Amino acid sequence: MDMNTVFFLKKEDRAPRWHVIDASNKVLGRLCTEVADILRGKDRASYTPHTDGGDYVVITNCEKVILTGNKWNDKIYSSFSGWRSGLKEVPAKELLAKHPTHLILHGVKGMLPKNRLNRTILKKLKVYVGSEHPHRAQLEGFGA
Repeated sequence: MDMNTVFFLKKEDRAPRWHVIDASNKVLGRLCTEVADILRGKDRASYTPHTDGGDYVVITNCEKVILTGNKWNDKIYSSFSGWRSGLKEVPAKELLAKHPTHLILHGVKGMLPKNRLNRTILKKLKVYVGSEHPHRAQLEGFGA
């Protein structure tokens, strides 16, 4: 092996895989860090920071995720429309009741780098309520 060469993963050399993660009885923050590492490709030896070398992730049972402590009431998700009095604040318990997928999407998005690459990385995350998902065909090639 030549010690004067550096490995950079090229876009045409990447071979993404599909992972299925069941979110039931998993802590939200720990689940999101695991998913963010898989999406970026940090779990592989061929990790390159400036290239999208990660895998696809399918998360099922997102409504069964847990938060530790009193975060169901204390954790506030806020959005601002840009208008006066346009700030909306929703606790985690209400967000789980309305949009259970948003908890995981928001957590993973916050753990990705803030650059143009994060949009392409986030498209590889699929979050579903319940145990059924439409990605069975992609998973058959990986023995899942």
